[in-house]
Amino acid sequence: MPTEKLSFDYSQPQKLQLKLSGDWKITTGFPAVDEVTAQLVSHPDIIEITFEISGISGWDSGFISFLLQLARECQSRKIRVNPVGLQPGVQKLLALALAVPKKDTLHHIIHETFLEAVGGKALQIKEGAYSLLDFLGEIAVSFLRLVTGKSYFRWDDFAYIVQKCGADALPLVSLISLLIGIILAFIGAIQLEMFGAQIFIADIVGIGMVRVMGAVMTGVLMAGRTGASFAAELGIMQVNDEIDALKTLGVSPVEFLVIPRLLALIIMMPLLTIYADLMGIVGGFVVSTRVLNINPAEYLEHTRQAIKLSNLWVGLIHSFVFGIIIAVTGCLRGIKCVRSAAGVGEATTSAVVSAITSIVVATAIITFICQILKV
Repeated sequence: MPTEKLSFDYSQPQKLQLKLSGDWKITTGFPAVDEVTAQLVSHPDIIEITFEISGISGWDSGFISFLLQLARECQSRKIRVNPVGLQPGVQKLLALALAVPKKDTLHHIIHETFLEAVGGKALQIKEGAYSLLDFLGEIAVSFLRLVTGKSYFRWDDFAYIVQKCGADALPLVSLISLLIGIILAFIGAIQLEMFGAQIFIADIVGIGMVRVMGAVMTGVLMAGRTGASFAAELGIMQVNDEIDALKTLGVSPVEFLVIPRLLALIIMMPLLTIYADLMGIVGGFVVSTRVLNINPAEYLEHTRQAIKLSNLWVGLIHSFVFGIIIAVTGCLRGIKCVRSAAGVGEATTSAVVSAITSIVVATAIITFICQILKV
Protein backbone atom coordinates (compact mmCIF):
# COMPACT_ATOMS: atom_id res chain seq x y z
CA MET A 1 0.00 0.00 0.00
CA PRO A 2 1.21 3.57 -0.62
CA THR A 3 1.02 4.42 3.12
CA GLU A 4 3.67 1.79 3.86
CA LYS A 5 6.17 3.82 1.86
CA LEU A 6 6.12 6.76 4.27
CA SER A 7 6.78 6.86 8.02
CA PHE A 8 7.52 9.66 10.48
CA ASP A 9 10.31 10.02 13.04
CA TYR A 10 10.10 12.63 15.83
CA SER A 11 13.25 11.57 17.69
CA GLN A 12 14.87 14.98 17.21
CA PRO A 13 13.19 18.00 18.83
CA GLN A 14 11.29 20.34 16.51
CA LYS A 15 12.30 18.20 13.54
CA LEU A 16 10.30 15.74 11.47
CA GLN A 17 12.20 13.06 9.58
CA LEU A 18 10.39 11.45 6.66
CA LYS A 19 11.48 7.87 6.12
CA LEU A 20 10.78 6.85 2.54
CA SER A 21 10.92 3.30 1.23
CA GLY A 22 9.74 1.24 -1.70
CA ASP A 23 9.12 2.25 -5.30
CA TRP A 24 8.16 5.94 -5.71
CA LYS A 25 6.87 5.91 -9.27
CA ILE A 26 3.66 7.13 -10.84
CA THR A 27 2.72 3.62 -11.96
CA THR A 28 3.00 2.13 -8.46
CA GLY A 29 1.47 5.02 -6.53
CA PHE A 30 2.71 6.78 -3.42
CA PRO A 31 1.33 8.69 -0.43
CA ALA A 32 -0.22 12.13 -0.79
CA VAL A 33 1.27 15.29 0.64
CA ASP A 34 -1.85 15.59 2.81
CA GLU A 35 -0.45 12.87 5.10
CA VAL A 36 2.58 15.03 5.86
CA THR A 37 0.37 18.10 6.24
CA ALA A 38 -1.72 16.29 8.84
CA GLN A 39 1.45 15.58 10.84
CA LEU A 40 2.47 19.23 10.66
CA VAL A 41 -0.94 20.31 11.91
CA SER A 42 -0.77 17.90 14.85
CA HIS A 43 2.80 18.99 15.71
CA PRO A 44 2.85 22.79 15.34
CA ASP A 45 6.32 23.01 16.92
CA ILE A 46 8.00 21.47 13.84
CA ILE A 47 10.43 23.91 12.19
CA GLU A 48 12.41 21.58 9.90
CA ILE A 49 11.83 18.49 7.76
CA THR A 50 14.60 16.01 6.87
CA PHE A 51 14.64 12.84 4.77
CA GLU A 52 15.80 9.26 5.07
CA ILE A 53 15.64 7.53 1.65
CA SER A 54 17.86 4.48 2.08
CA GLY A 55 14.83 2.24 1.55
CA ILE A 56 13.80 3.71 -1.82
CA SER A 57 14.18 1.20 -4.66
CA GLY A 58 13.26 3.52 -7.55
CA TRP A 59 11.72 6.90 -8.38
CA ASP A 60 10.56 9.04 -11.31
CA SER A 61 8.99 12.45 -11.89
CA GLY A 62 6.17 11.57 -9.51
CA PHE A 63 8.65 11.64 -6.62
CA ILE A 64 9.82 15.10 -7.68
CA SER A 65 6.20 16.26 -7.86
CA PHE A 66 5.62 14.99 -4.30
CA LEU A 67 8.68 16.83 -3.02
CA LEU A 68 7.72 20.01 -4.87
CA GLN A 69 4.24 20.05 -3.34
CA LEU A 70 5.73 19.34 0.07
CA ALA A 71 8.28 22.17 -0.29
CA ARG A 72 5.62 24.70 -1.24
CA GLU A 73 3.39 23.58 1.60
CA CYS A 74 6.27 24.03 4.01
CA GLN A 75 7.05 27.46 2.57
CA SER A 76 3.53 28.61 3.35
CA ARG A 77 3.98 27.31 6.93
CA LYS A 78 7.51 28.77 7.25
CA ILE A 79 9.00 25.31 7.79
CA ARG A 80 12.48 24.59 6.41
CA VAL A 81 12.90 21.60 4.10
CA ASN A 82 16.42 20.16 4.40
CA PRO A 83 17.24 18.29 1.15
CA VAL A 84 20.60 16.94 2.36
CA GLY A 85 19.27 13.42 2.79
CA LEU A 86 18.04 13.24 -0.81
CA GLN A 87 20.02 11.94 -3.76
CA PRO A 88 22.08 14.59 -5.64
CA GLY A 89 19.99 14.18 -8.78
CA VAL A 90 16.78 14.63 -6.80
CA GLN A 91 18.18 17.74 -5.12
CA LYS A 92 19.06 19.32 -8.48
CA LEU A 93 15.65 18.61 -10.01
CA LEU A 94 13.89 19.94 -6.91
CA ALA A 95 16.01 23.11 -6.98
CA LEU A 96 15.15 23.67 -10.66
CA ALA A 97 11.45 23.16 -10.00
CA LEU A 98 11.48 25.60 -7.09
CA ALA A 99 13.40 28.16 -9.15
CA VAL A 100 10.46 28.57 -11.59
CA PRO A 101 8.05 31.16 -10.16
CA LYS A 102 4.32 30.70 -10.35
CA LYS A 103 2.73 32.65 -13.16
CA ASP A 104 0.47 35.43 -11.90
CA THR A 105 0.02 37.40 -15.11
CA LEU A 106 -3.75 37.67 -14.87
CA HIS A 107 -3.57 38.96 -11.31
CA HIS A 108 -1.01 41.56 -12.39
CA ILE A 109 -3.10 42.75 -15.31
CA ILE A 110 -6.26 43.06 -13.26
CA HIS A 111 -4.59 45.16 -10.56
CA GLU A 112 -2.48 47.29 -12.92
CA THR A 113 -3.30 50.97 -12.64
CA PHE A 114 -3.86 53.24 -15.62
CA LEU A 115 -0.59 55.10 -15.10
CA GLU A 116 1.31 51.81 -14.83
CA ALA A 117 -0.22 50.61 -18.10
CA VAL A 118 0.60 53.86 -19.89
CA GLY A 119 4.15 53.87 -18.50
CA GLY A 120 4.68 50.25 -19.50
CA LYS A 121 3.51 50.92 -23.06
CA ALA A 122 5.73 54.00 -23.26
CA LEU A 123 8.75 51.97 -22.17
CA GLN A 124 7.89 49.28 -24.72
CA ILE A 125 7.69 51.90 -27.48
CA LYS A 126 11.02 53.36 -26.36
CA GLU A 127 12.72 49.94 -26.36
CA GLY A 128 11.18 49.12 -29.75
CA ALA A 129 12.42 52.41 -31.24
CA TYR A 130 15.95 51.83 -29.92
CA SER A 131 15.90 48.26 -31.26
CA LEU A 132 14.73 49.45 -34.70
CA LEU A 133 17.37 52.20 -34.89
CA ASP A 134 20.08 49.74 -33.87
CA PHE A 135 18.89 47.27 -36.50
CA LEU A 136 18.82 49.95 -39.21
CA GLY A 137 22.35 50.96 -38.24
CA GLU A 138 23.54 47.36 -38.63
CA ILE A 139 21.86 47.20 -42.05
CA ALA A 140 23.61 50.43 -43.14
CA VAL A 141 27.00 49.09 -42.04
CA SER A 142 26.34 45.77 -43.78
CA PHE A 143 25.39 47.56 -47.01
CA LEU A 144 28.64 49.49 -46.85
CA ARG A 145 30.57 46.24 -46.40
CA LEU A 146 28.64 44.73 -49.32
CA VAL A 147 29.55 47.64 -51.59
CA THR A 148 33.21 47.33 -50.62
CA GLY A 149 33.16 43.56 -51.15
CA LYS A 150 33.85 42.64 -47.53
CA SER A 151 30.51 41.14 -46.49
CA TYR A 152 29.52 37.49 -46.20
CA PHE A 153 27.02 37.29 -49.04
CA ARG A 154 25.97 34.08 -50.81
CA TRP A 155 24.64 34.77 -54.27
CA ASP A 156 23.04 31.31 -54.49
CA ASP A 157 20.89 32.10 -51.46
CA PHE A 158 20.08 35.51 -52.93
CA ALA A 159 18.86 33.94 -56.20
CA TYR A 160 16.68 31.49 -54.27
CA ILE A 161 15.14 34.29 -52.18
CA VAL A 162 14.49 36.35 -55.32
CA GLN A 163 12.61 33.41 -56.81
CA LYS A 164 10.50 33.02 -53.67
CA CYS A 165 9.75 36.74 -53.52
CA GLY A 166 9.12 37.11 -57.24
CA ALA A 167 8.12 34.23 -59.47
CA ASP A 168 6.46 32.22 -56.70
CA ALA A 169 4.26 35.21 -55.81
CA LEU A 170 2.94 35.80 -59.34
CA PRO A 171 -0.19 33.59 -59.12
CA LEU A 172 -1.46 35.32 -55.98
CA VAL A 173 -0.58 38.80 -57.24
CA SER A 174 -2.29 38.03 -60.55
CA LEU A 175 -5.53 36.92 -58.92
CA ILE A 176 -5.81 39.78 -56.43
CA SER A 177 -4.80 42.50 -58.91
CA LEU A 178 -7.25 41.21 -61.52
CA LEU A 179 -10.06 41.28 -58.97
CA ILE A 180 -9.10 44.76 -57.77
CA GLY A 181 -9.31 46.03 -61.36
CA ILE A 182 -12.74 44.44 -61.75
CA ILE A 183 -13.94 45.96 -58.47
CA LEU A 184 -12.71 49.45 -59.43
CA ALA A 185 -14.48 49.16 -62.79
CA PHE A 186 -17.79 48.20 -61.23
CA ILE A 187 -17.54 50.92 -58.56
CA GLY A 188 -16.80 53.54 -61.22
CA ALA A 189 -19.66 52.33 -63.40
CA ILE A 190 -22.21 52.82 -60.62
CA GLN A 191 -21.72 56.60 -60.66
CA LEU A 192 -20.49 57.27 -64.18
CA GLU A 193 -23.42 55.58 -65.92
CA MET A 194 -25.70 58.21 -64.33
CA PHE A 195 -24.00 60.77 -66.58
CA GLY A 196 -23.36 58.53 -69.56
CA ALA A 197 -19.61 58.77 -68.98
CA GLN A 198 -18.72 55.07 -68.60
CA ILE A 199 -15.64 55.59 -70.77
CA PHE A 200 -13.95 57.33 -67.83
CA ILE A 201 -13.82 53.98 -66.08
CA ALA A 202 -10.56 53.57 -67.98
CA ASP A 203 -9.17 56.64 -66.22
CA ILE A 204 -10.28 55.44 -62.77
CA VAL A 205 -8.87 51.96 -63.18
CA GLY A 206 -5.67 53.06 -64.90
CA ILE A 207 -4.74 55.90 -62.53
CA GLY A 208 -5.92 54.06 -59.43
CA MET A 209 -3.93 50.89 -60.16
CA VAL A 210 -0.74 52.56 -61.43
CA ARG A 211 -0.54 55.31 -58.83
CA VAL A 212 -1.53 53.57 -55.58
CA MET A 213 -3.63 50.43 -55.61
CA GLY A 214 -1.20 48.18 -57.46
CA ALA A 215 1.63 48.96 -55.05
CA VAL A 216 -0.56 48.83 -51.92
CA MET A 217 -2.21 45.51 -52.72
CA THR A 218 1.12 43.98 -53.70
CA GLY A 219 2.64 45.29 -50.47
CA VAL A 220 -0.15 43.83 -48.33
CA LEU A 221 0.12 40.47 -50.09
CA MET A 222 3.89 40.37 -49.72
CA ALA A 223 3.64 41.38 -46.06
CA GLY A 224 1.35 38.44 -45.34
CA ARG A 225 3.27 36.05 -47.54
CA THR A 226 6.96 36.98 -47.61
CA GLY A 227 7.24 39.11 -44.46
CA ALA A 228 5.72 36.33 -42.37
CA SER A 229 8.03 33.82 -44.05
CA PHE A 230 11.10 35.91 -43.18
CA ALA A 231 10.01 36.23 -39.56
CA ALA A 232 9.29 32.50 -39.22
CA GLU A 233 12.56 31.42 -40.87
CA LEU A 234 14.76 33.70 -38.78
CA GLY A 235 12.71 32.97 -35.67
CA ILE A 236 13.28 29.22 -36.04
CA MET A 237 16.98 29.88 -36.57
CA GLN A 238 17.00 31.93 -33.36
CA VAL A 239 15.28 29.13 -31.44
CA ASN A 240 17.75 26.56 -32.80
CA ASP A 241 20.75 28.79 -31.86
CA GLU A 242 21.80 29.00 -35.52
CA ILE A 243 22.11 32.79 -35.33
CA ASP A 244 24.34 32.46 -32.27
CA ALA A 245 26.41 29.93 -34.21
CA LEU A 246 26.94 32.47 -36.99
CA LYS A 247 28.10 35.05 -34.44
CA THR A 248 30.48 32.49 -32.94
CA LEU A 249 31.99 31.92 -36.38
CA GLY A 250 32.48 35.66 -36.80
CA VAL A 251 29.72 36.01 -39.41
CA SER A 252 27.28 38.90 -39.03
CA PRO A 253 23.67 37.61 -39.14
CA VAL A 254 22.58 40.89 -40.71
CA GLU A 255 25.05 40.49 -43.57
CA PHE A 256 24.38 36.80 -44.08
CA LEU A 257 20.61 36.65 -43.53
CA VAL A 258 19.02 40.11 -43.68
CA ILE A 259 20.80 41.82 -46.59
CA PRO A 260 19.91 39.11 -49.19
CA ARG A 261 16.25 39.28 -48.18
CA LEU A 262 16.21 43.08 -48.17
CA LEU A 263 17.82 43.32 -51.62
CA ALA A 264 15.46 40.67 -53.00
CA LEU A 265 12.37 42.61 -51.96
CA ILE A 266 13.81 45.96 -53.09
CA ILE A 267 14.34 44.47 -56.56
CA MET A 268 11.16 42.42 -56.86
CA MET A 269 8.56 44.76 -55.35
CA PRO A 270 8.70 47.33 -58.22
CA LEU A 271 8.56 44.52 -60.79
CA LEU A 272 5.61 42.87 -59.04
CA THR A 273 3.90 46.26 -58.80
CA ILE A 274 4.21 46.86 -62.55
CA TYR A 275 2.79 43.39 -63.14
CA ALA A 276 -0.05 44.07 -60.68
CA ASP A 277 -0.81 47.36 -62.50
CA LEU A 278 -1.08 45.50 -65.79
CA MET A 279 -3.34 42.79 -64.35
CA GLY A 280 -5.59 45.42 -62.74
CA ILE A 281 -5.94 47.25 -66.04
CA VAL A 282 -6.75 43.93 -67.74
CA GLY A 283 -9.47 43.28 -65.15
CA GLY A 284 -11.03 46.71 -65.75
CA PHE A 285 -10.74 46.19 -69.52
CA VAL A 286 -12.59 42.86 -69.38
CA VAL A 287 -15.46 44.25 -67.32
CA SER A 288 -15.76 47.44 -69.37
CA THR A 289 -15.75 45.73 -72.76
CA ARG A 290 -17.69 42.55 -71.93
CA VAL A 291 -20.19 43.77 -69.34
CA LEU A 292 -20.52 47.52 -69.84
CA ASN A 293 -20.25 47.37 -73.66
CA ILE A 294 -17.47 49.95 -74.02
CA ASN A 295 -15.49 49.95 -77.24
CA PRO A 296 -12.14 48.16 -76.59
CA ALA A 297 -10.07 50.52 -78.74
CA GLU A 298 -11.61 53.57 -77.11
CA TYR A 299 -10.99 52.10 -73.63
CA LEU A 300 -7.32 51.45 -74.37
CA GLU A 301 -6.86 54.95 -75.82
CA HIS A 302 -8.39 56.55 -72.71
CA THR A 303 -6.13 54.40 -70.54
CA ARG A 304 -3.06 55.51 -72.49
CA GLN A 305 -3.99 59.16 -72.17
CA ALA A 306 -4.84 58.92 -68.46
CA ILE A 307 -1.70 57.16 -67.27
CA LYS A 308 1.16 59.63 -67.09
CA LEU A 309 4.78 58.84 -66.37
CA SER A 310 4.50 60.70 -63.05
CA ASN A 311 1.78 58.29 -61.93
CA LEU A 312 4.03 55.34 -62.72
CA TRP A 313 6.93 56.84 -60.76
CA VAL A 314 4.72 57.49 -57.74
CA GLY A 315 3.62 53.86 -57.78
CA LEU A 316 7.21 52.63 -58.07
CA ILE A 317 8.27 54.84 -55.15
CA HIS A 318 5.47 53.27 -53.12
CA SER A 319 6.66 49.78 -54.01
CA PHE A 320 10.30 50.59 -53.23
CA VAL A 321 9.38 51.89 -49.76
CA PHE A 322 7.05 48.94 -49.15
CA GLY A 323 9.81 46.48 -50.04
CA ILE A 324 12.11 48.01 -47.41
CA ILE A 325 9.34 48.04 -44.79
CA ILE A 326 8.37 44.39 -45.33
CA ALA A 327 11.95 43.12 -45.29
CA VAL A 328 13.00 45.15 -42.23
CA THR A 329 9.94 44.29 -40.12
CA GLY A 330 10.03 40.59 -41.03
CA CYS A 331 13.75 40.17 -40.35
CA LEU A 332 13.69 42.31 -37.20
CA ARG A 333 10.81 40.36 -35.64
CA GLY A 334 12.47 37.08 -36.56
CA ILE A 335 15.89 37.89 -35.12
CA LYS A 336 14.45 39.45 -31.93
CA CYS A 337 11.88 36.72 -31.25
CA VAL A 338 11.68 34.82 -27.96
CA ARG A 339 13.32 31.38 -28.06
CA SER A 340 10.19 29.26 -27.99
CA ALA A 341 7.50 27.97 -30.33
CA ALA A 342 5.10 30.59 -29.00
CA GLY A 343 7.75 33.25 -29.58
CA VAL A 344 8.03 32.30 -33.26
CA GLY A 345 4.26 32.54 -33.65
CA GLU A 346 4.17 35.94 -31.96
CA ALA A 347 7.06 37.18 -34.10
CA THR A 348 5.31 36.07 -37.29
CA THR A 349 2.05 37.74 -36.31
CA SER A 350 3.84 40.90 -35.20
CA ALA A 351 5.78 41.06 -38.48
CA VAL A 352 2.59 40.95 -40.57
CA VAL A 353 0.70 43.46 -38.41
CA SER A 354 3.65 45.87 -38.22
CA ALA A 355 4.31 45.66 -41.96
CA ILE A 356 0.69 46.28 -43.00
CA THR A 357 0.31 49.14 -40.51
CA SER A 358 3.55 50.71 -41.72
CA ILE A 359 2.44 50.32 -45.34
CA VAL A 360 -0.78 52.24 -44.66
CA VAL A 361 1.09 54.98 -42.80
CA ALA A 362 3.73 55.22 -45.54
CA THR A 363 1.00 55.44 -48.20
CA ALA A 364 -0.62 58.35 -46.37
CA ILE A 365 2.71 60.15 -46.01
CA ILE A 366 3.71 59.66 -49.66
CA THR A 367 0.25 60.76 -50.85
CA PHE A 368 0.48 63.90 -48.70
CA ILE A 369 3.94 64.72 -50.06
CA CYS A 370 2.77 64.20 -53.65
CA GLN A 371 -0.19 66.47 -53.02
CA ILE A 372 2.12 69.21 -51.74
CA LEU A 373 4.48 68.78 -54.70
CA LYS A 374 1.54 68.65 -57.13
CA VAL A 375 2.84 65.36 -58.61
